[in-house]
Amino acid sequence: MNRNAIKKSFLKNLSNIPGLNIKRHLVILESDDWGSIRMPSKEVYDSLVSEGFDFSADDGYRFNKYDTFATSQDISMLFETLSSVRDSANNPAVMTPVAVVANPDFKKIEESGFTEYFYEPFTETLKKTKNCENSFKLWKEGISRRLFVPQFHGREHLNVKVWMMALSAGHEKTLKAFSRGFWGLSTANDPEVGVEFQAAFDYFDKADINYHKEIIASGVSLFHDIFGYKPQYFVPPNGPFSNELEPVCGSSGIKFISVPKLRMEPLGSKKWEKHYHYFGQKSRSGIRYITRNCLFEPSQPGTDWVDSCLYEISCAFRWRKPAIISSHRVNYVGALSEQNRDNGLNTLKMLLKNIMKNWPDAEFVTTAELGEVI
Repeated sequence: MNRNAIKKSFLKNLSNIPGLNIKRHLVILESDDWGSIRMPSKEVYDSLVSEGFDFSADDGYRFNKYDTFATSQDISMLFETLSSVRDSANNPAVMTPVAVVANPDFKKIEESGFTEYFYEPFTETLKKTKNCENSFKLWKEGISRRLFVPQFHGREHLNVKVWMMALSAGHEKTLKAFSRGFWGLSTANDPEVGVEFQAAFDYFDKADINYHKEIIASGVSLFHDIFGYKPQYFVPPNGPFSNELEPVCGSSGIKFISVPKLRMEPLGSKKWEKHYHYFGQKSRSGIRYITRNCLFEPSQPGTDWVDSCLYEISCAFRWRKPAIISSHRVNYVGALSEQNRDNGLNTLKMLLKNIMKNWPDAEFVTTAELGEVI
């Protein structure tokens, strides 16, 4: 093992030491971005590339190339993969899809002359999307079968205020993307924007926090309307999140928030405050922090994702932590590339089988069930 590998292994083990200890071998598969449009279609992707959009320069290249709504076929194949592997309690593998519940209503926004923001439930967007018209029935089936049990990723995967400011100011690339029902540009380094559109709770002006509070409250309410239960777990899109938003999360029924172990809290005007977190840590507002400790992104080339994730699971279990796997919808959808979906699901199946081979007493649980253990 070379020096870099030794250092990486040391840091991975070290990061798993702090926090609550759980003796059981619990495996939690979390998958972000469900419900968000991202790239509406391959035709939209091709037309934007032909107009000079260089998505290969973005950190989110694979998301813009592959990520879109999950079709009915995508979801059926995902359920088949999850149900093909059972744990020590004879339960099938289960995914916690972390979902946004709304998307922009492009037509109404344009009709307002970009002066007002409107949104629609993602279930309405699904009805207008090819091969997704009836897919929400499968979402509900997944909940009833305990294969696919959603939690909260925000109202939109979009920084509404920053996006609307760019639109009303006539920002050329934003307007071109808007005309095709797309917003997923990388804008953090754009001097005319400065905040990533996908980072829903980042901000320049601290006054935006009050608007963010409204977004969380209305988003949780819409989540309840759609799914019939309130979410307990919240994963802020792209990470940035102010501590001042925790009270509204708590009053809305959120008990757990996902945070990185090293978190940069936005303070506005490109200022940040550094925080260190550990699994099960309780915040001042009484919310518990959940820190992911495994990564599984088979749509990203260059890594043996089964081996790397199994190693991270072994580190988690060594220090009596649950294996909380971070993944994204992009790995499991095929409307833009069936090869991408097939690769993701085949690799997921290999991972699940190897988990049970290496740890026969492992248990597949949802994030909400992990919360009950905590």
